[in-house]
Amino acid sequence: MRFCARMLLAGALVLGFAVAGAVPAVAATPSLGSINHIVVFMQENRSADSYLAQLSAIQPAYEAEPTTGNPNPIGPGTIVPFHNTMLCETSDLNHSWNGEHQAWNNGAMNGFTAANDINSANADASDPTGSRTMAYYTQADLPYYYSLYNTFATGDRYFQSTLTQTFPNRFYLLAGTSFGHIANDLPPTGGYPNKTIFELLGNAHKSWRIYQSQFAFGSLFSYVQKHAKNHVFPISQYYVDAQQGNLPQVSFVDPIFLGAKNTENDEHPPSNVQVGQSFAYGVVTALEQSPNWAHSALFLTYDENGGFYDHVAPPAAVAPDAIAPMLQPGDTVAGFNQLGPRVPVVVVSPFAKAHFVSHVVHDHTSITRFIETRYGLPSLTARDAAADPMLEFFDFSKGGGAFHSPPSFPAPSVTPC
Repeated sequence: MRFCARMLLAGALVLGFAVAGAVPAVAATPSLGSINHIVVFMQENRSADSYLAQLSAIQPAYEAEPTTGNPNPIGPGTIVPFHNTMLCETSDLNHSWNGEHQAWNNGAMNGFTAANDINSANADASDPTGSRTMAYYTQADLPYYYSLYNTFATGDRYFQSTLTQTFPNRFYLLAGTSFGHIANDLPPTGGYPNKTIFELLGNAHKSWRIYQSQFAFGSLFSYVQKHAKNHVFPISQYYVDAQQGNLPQVSFVDPIFLGAKNTENDEHPPSNVQVGQSFAYGVVTALEQSPNWAHSALFLTYDENGGFYDHVAPPAAVAPDAIAPMLQPGDTVAGFNQLGPRVPVVVVSPFAKAHFVSHVVHDHTSITRFIETRYGLPSLTARDAAADPMLEFFDFSKGGGAFHSPPSFPAPSVTPC
């Protein structure tokens, strides 16, 4: 995803400060009601295979990436998955509506190289075959992530919500639908009027905040713009609230979406993946060290695969509504009844199952559904109504949880690109 200056300025205009709402009493017996602080932390543009291809070496339950690869689109042979030795990509990859459908190829998962070759929308002269889509990182490159995903609960069937880029997929997380959008479209003046999880929380008198590092993505919606003063804060406030035990019932954490390679921390190519990993370490560690930790759950995931290869064919999905995709001439004709490639996900909580891998199908609306389930909120669309709420990631039978005392991880280092 790339934000234009006008968009960033719009985000800056809607920031404000206020005190978080009251937190309900803790349930006497551990249960879903014991989760009183939900943190949703979404990063950018990495597939499950591009980050976790080697996780099976330490977590055998996580499905390993095969070595079958994709065809060389401009010559003979096959391009197989390989270790990426560059922490910063040479360029972005193709993850448009057309590019994602080409890569998916009706479930064959063999169009990734062709969607990123020299003839593609994101052509890179240094990579004419589009081989960079097949690259992956290892535990040596991302030691904190491998430790985090191996320690807590993850899933190897968590998919992006639709076969396209950032905005539509983030819309699914917030609104249960992209309401027809298939590209990174800017909202009308005043923001999109569609109902979001924030409005559901507000109507139910549940406290919520967005902690933004540069721009609050939720500010694309009119409800958030209208309530920004009391609900949208700089990321520095997240660390203060966590330290003081003042986190709201639901928090959304947004990274730096646009910056130099060693500054941008959303992990979007070509930014330094270790910078993003370091940011995630700070966000997670702040929660683990917070007085709120005992009653918290953090969901870390990625909006979409960013054009990187993944070998698992995504299944069909429930169409969220009757709104058709906003197709332009030449666009792939398809609907919103198909999930996109897998992306990483991990649930960090005292009640998370230890060293656990779910094989249940989830997408971003599963996180939405978890919030709705926890607080008794109505669904936004048919998609989140049908989504599995990821309850199998938790075990409430062990008193204060398996991680009542949170594990300690070494702070990851950053090698500048």
